[in-house]
Amino acid sequence: MNTEFKVEKPGSHLDQLLRVTQAHLVQLSSMADMKANMLLTMSSVVMTLSLPQLFKDTHLWPLIILIAFCLLTIGLAIYAVMPKIPVGIAKVPPDINSPNFNLLFFGDFTRLTQAQFEGAMQEIMSDHSRTYGTQVRELYLLGTFLAKKKYRFLRLAYLSFFTGLLLTFTGFLFVAWK
Repeated sequence: MNTEFKVEKPGSHLDQLLRVTQAHLVQLSSMADMKANMLLTMSSVVMTLSLPQLFKDTHLWPLIILIAFCLLTIGLAIYAVMPKIPVGIAKVPPDINSPNFNLLFFGDFTRLTQAQFEGAMQEIMSDHSRTYGTQVRELYLLGTFLAKKKYRFLRLAYLSFFTGLLLTFTGFLFVAWK
């Protein structure tokens, strides 16, 4: 944990700041999940309606493009909402002092025994600066997760869906003008 983080005067104003920031980040995460769900639904419907058209000999390439980009969109949207849980490191004891370890995130603290978790929480909660520092770290890690994973892959999913629609429309125009 960062021992340099110091809070001179703990108080309700700091608690309110942290609470509002966390609520905002949780709301952004929920919005990303809803948007990914919309993209999953739209891509699945478009793909379901397009697949039977493949068996007709007209407009084959535009439909293949549309279906391929719908599959890409589905993959990106699923990856955007996939939970971040450490895999394959359960046998390695976590380093509580690592800047990437988040004592408030279940994916990290479940690798500790209950006694280790309670001890670490007691240690943090006995010092105002460490309590606030842990909460600030939680906000930072949640925000970077949203920016680097959820919203990044959600943006790519939107771009994939839009590109697929644009290329399909272009393909239909090309086929129609032949």
